[in-house]
Amino acid sequence: MRNLIKYIIAIAFIALYSNNIGTLAKDSNLTYCEKSGFTETPRYDTTINYCKSLAKKNNRIFHYQTFGLSEENRPLPLLIANKSGEFDLTKIKKGNKSIILIIGCIHAGEPEGKDAGMILFRDIAEKKEAYKLLDSAIILFIPILNTDGHEFFRQYSRINQREPKECGWRTNARNLNLNRDFLKAETGEIKAFLRMLNIVEPDFAIDVHSSDGADYQYQISYALETYGNMPKAITDWQTNTYLPRLEKSMNAKGWLMRPYVSFREWHDPRSGLYSSAAQPKLSNGYLAIRNIPTLLIETHCLKDYKTRVLSAYDMIVESIKIVAENKSKLKSIHQSQVNHIEKGELLYSFYPLKFTLAKDSVIDNFLGVEYDVVKSDLSGGDWFVYHKDKPVTFKIPYWNKSTVSDSAKMPNYYIIPPQWTAVIEKLNLHGIKYTRTKSEISVKVESYKLSNPVWNNKSYEGRNVVSYKTELINETRIYPENSVLIDMRQSRAYAIMHLLEPSAPDNLLQWGFFNSIFEQKEYSESYVMEKMARDMLVKDPVLKAEFENKRKTDSTFTDPESILNWFYQKSPYWDYRLGVYPIGKIYIDEPA
Repeated sequence: MRNLIKYIIAIAFIALYSNNIGTLAKDSNLTYCEKSGFTETPRYDTTINYCKSLAKKNNRIFHYQTFGLSEENRPLPLLIANKSGEFDLTKIKKGNKSIILIIGCIHAGEPEGKDAGMILFRDIAEKKEAYKLLDSAIILFIPILNTDGHEFFRQYSRINQREPKECGWRTNARNLNLNRDFLKAETGEIKAFLRMLNIVEPDFAIDVHSSDGADYQYQISYALETYGNMPKAITDWQTNTYLPRLEKSMNAKGWLMRPYVSFREWHDPRSGLYSSAAQPKLSNGYLAIRNIPTLLIETHCLKDYKTRVLSAYDMIVESIKIVAENKSKLKSIHQSQVNHIEKGELLYSFYPLKFTLAKDSVIDNFLGVEYDVVKSDLSGGDWFVYHKDKPVTFKIPYWNKSTVSDSAKMPNYYIIPPQWTAVIEKLNLHGIKYTRTKSEISVKVESYKLSNPVWNNKSYEGRNVVSYKTELINETRIYPENSVLIDMRQSRAYAIMHLLEPSAPDNLLQWGFFNSIFEQKEYSESYVMEKMARDMLVKDPVLKAEFENKRKTDSTFTDPESILNWFYQKSPYWDYRLGVYPIGKIYIDEPA
């Protein structure tokens, strides 16, 4: 009963709050969304014109610019708010204000961030309370990152979503999901984003989305990277300072909020909930390995659009306040971490790359709605039928702890042969520093022998992802002149390891950037190998025993070509480079 009353009060508050917003903005420069009664979102041109108009009318505090082009050559918009009037991205980082980046429309069918951000900038220009946000903060706002997907604009965009009447599409013009591209960086939009990020590197970021999957009472949910993929000091700040304050402020405003909702079995809240570290292909996972705390906002797509925009607006505003009030502390933590890395104090330590959910769970009071699971006579599957008029509290297990499942030792240097140009280009995009060798060098390296490659049987984000087994090897290699030498004493150290370590979840090897190292290019002819194999068996009794054992234990070892190729692999003619990872790790002066 208490939850039902709380739910009714929250809905009433939203209605009152919404009406107040409308009253306050009656004579002001209403956004397209507000003019529609929060039922529509503007197209690209309307959005850009509104941002430009705001900047022109308020050029002392706002500045509009672009930071690159989309795949279809649409300019990518950036609106900057700075009370001092300084808008040069290379200069604003040098001040003592908090720099906060707001990202809208990575998924263009989820436009809440765009509309909430435009209302925020309008309010900063017109309302004293909002203007005060600039006392200690500089705000960077990308209203639409996925500009091309935004213009695939139609009524039938998101089948699970209530309102707006029309909106854009999830992917870009190449049908690639920008929020899977942050590490491999193949889309024009993410390449441009990374170049901009390398210049300004914010203190805090906010990425706004709309979540589906099930029905429940919460209007908004969030994710923070507090599961082990950020330095402890930053994690502690998010957990102990930022989050309690955010929860208190949002609850005071009447919003029902919780950590991002993921179900152990999709659609089924009773199966239990979990939260875990985001992979670096995602915005929040990538920014985490750049040491930038990031709030992922997930409004609920089954709520009306006004609720979604206004709840996102409040979460953005409260976040700006908290970060600005803690600007000195947060900057100090970040600089301390950078110093820690640049002094080489993390060398030879094991850096966590993958995480898994811990076995222990807690009981969560989840504010859901009643639902039935009906066996469908149409599909034969489970049909989840939700009853919106029956709010209920489920006491269900919640797995919210992670443990490290894979890690790698940080070397002094990585070394990459110069022919791997596509990989080296990724280093440039991520702002990674390196030098080139002046001559051919012979060097001891730690590397990997890769075996059993298996490619996905269908494309994922335009690539056939490969899985493999790894074996650690140590050997002396010759690297040619102009090889790339990456000193790990730099702030991008974590990103470097995620790009280059074969066990990292989104590394470039897995994405297929090294596929050719798995390809056998020379083969033996049977008329040569039949005789050579017999000679090998006579000369090497150990090999003979290995061969006989393989025939007994491997039921697939019957094909003549495979048998002869097995002997070819044991011969001195075999290409010893096959399956050997070309990137080496160099260790110097290991601590005692």
